[in-house]
Amino acid sequence: MIKRYPLIFFFLTANLISWIIWAPLYLPYFNINLLPILPYHHAFGALGPILAAFIISRVEKGKSENKKLLKRMFKWKVKPFWYFVALFGPFVLFSIAIIIGYFATGKPIDFEGVGVSKEFPQFSILAFLLYNIISFGYGEETGWRGYALPKLQNKYNAFSSSILLTIGWAIWHIPLFFYRPGYISMGFGEIIGWTFSLLTGSILLTWLYNSSRGSILICALFHATIDISFTSDIVNKEIMNYMGALITIWAILVILIAKLKNLSKEERQKLG
Repeated sequence: MIKRYPLIFFFLTANLISWIIWAPLYLPYFNINLLPILPYHHAFGALGPILAAFIISRVEKGKSENKKLLKRMFKWKVKPFWYFVALFGPFVLFSIAIIIGYFATGKPIDFEGVGVSKEFPQFSILAFLLYNIISFGYGEETGWRGYALPKLQNKYNAFSSSILLTIGWAIWHIPLFFYRPGYISMGFGEIIGWTFSLLTGSILLTWLYNSSRGSILICALFHATIDISFTSDIVNKEIMNYMGALITIWAILVILIAKLKNLSKEERQKLG
């Protein structure tokens, strides 16, 4: 069954692992407080997609497929431009959003909050970057872009694959709505906006994955810098909205320039 429907089992496995790991965090919402909560517990949930990718690819095609996946995780021989986009693109948008916020409100900008984590204020920006690369960068992207995306691109064009992947990615986040303050506070309209932001992020990550010819490393770097940008202490709802609008414009430009088939000047990556 796994060999016949690998993608379905991948998403089920990713959700099962992550949701079990996150159980001590969201069960208190249902008045169940039996399980211990570990330091950095939320980050451990990122193990779901990466473990699911290795488990399902191993069952489907054996050790050789795991080796190929591992190779894509550390594929560093890509054009310098893609490193620049992955590492600095989100920060450029972040800076533009701050400037827009300044002119829109006239409030002075406190740059001390740039790169400072609201959740982990003890981290330097470099430590927070490494934390995000290792956890949600590699943890998520090895599964979403390293395994699921090229599987989807066997059958669908890059844009359709990005939409389908967004659905699975959004479902994976469901437990967060029971324990993460930013998610709990969302109304219906904000949830729609959040889902749309996942789609635009998915389009940009597809663009990066295909353009780098299958480098999970580039996607992990981009995922990490996006997370840092959105969770910096300086970020408020206004700046977040401006950033969301800028990322949407970026994704639309990618679609217009690179086209729906590959979302890249390169051929879309496939995985048999």
